[in-house]
Amino acid sequence: MITGKTKLLGVMGYPVEHSMSPAMHNAAIAHLKLDYVYLPLSVKPEALTTAFAGLAAINCTGFNVTIPHKQAILPLLSEISPVAQAVGAVNTVWRQGDAWVGTNTDIVGFLAPLQDMNCDWNSAVALILGYGGAARAVVAACAQLGCPTIHVIGRNLQKLQQFSASWHDADITDKLQVHVWDKLPQLIPQATLLVNTTPVGMHPHAEASPLSVAEMMLLPPNAIAYDLIYTPSPTQFLQQAEKQGAIAIDGREMLVQQGAAALKIWLQQPVPVEVMRRALQQQLQRE
Repeated sequence: MITGKTKLLGVMGYPVEHSMSPAMHNAAIAHLKLDYVYLPLSVKPEALTTAFAGLAAINCTGFNVTIPHKQAILPLLSEISPVAQAVGAVNTVWRQGDAWVGTNTDIVGFLAPLQDMNCDWNSAVALILGYGGAARAVVAACAQLGCPTIHVIGRNLQKLQQFSASWHDADITDKLQVHVWDKLPQLIPQATLLVNTTPVGMHPHAEASPLSVAEMMLLPPNAIAYDLIYTPSPTQFLQQAEKQGAIAIDGREMLVQQGAAALKIWLQQPVPVEVMRRALQQQLQRE
């Protein structure tokens, strides 16, 4: 039951109607019998500053940040964790006294389904499609895994150069290479791990894929194809990869694990990860 004492959590993005986070977080909150509610917060880019001030005014406990605000929100925060500073993107925000603090739990989420895989990461080549906030977390995660070569692919050379120049950690800058999209045919055959961080293929444009069928046919059959999108599941990108014999991973477990890490920060107590995983699966089946 929502009352005048109920504390507010949420996810801020645009668009955000498709988000599965409310179902997942509210299931965990109900399981813990806590007086919180987690809502989708649809905020256009031009309204970010106003919305942020409004959340402070109504004493919001904390919120997740998704596309397109993960980098834009940085100047509004009083404090940013070292991991979020390194990544240059925030996905989790909470109140600490009168201050707003931000961190990034996407790295933890991204790594979760890869931890137990039989892969020699010290010789792996990571190929990342896109250069947004999610891509930054993936680059940092791949460096943490030990990948010696991390390729980032995009269509805008100037933005790629800015992406490359924005890193100041030698462990990342020594490994990172950026390329325009027409380099894909040369790079895909080298990939151990191929990651889609773009929104291409996300509901409601489920028929789309960031790669053509011909491009995906260049992927080695023992590669790992990882799509951060979790609806639809599987995406066209992953369906194409599976036809090539690749191991397919969608964004569901990343969503669960990054969400659990955020909820633990807000509640300051352990959270029921399995309850969150089950709620996500049930919600996906309803869609």
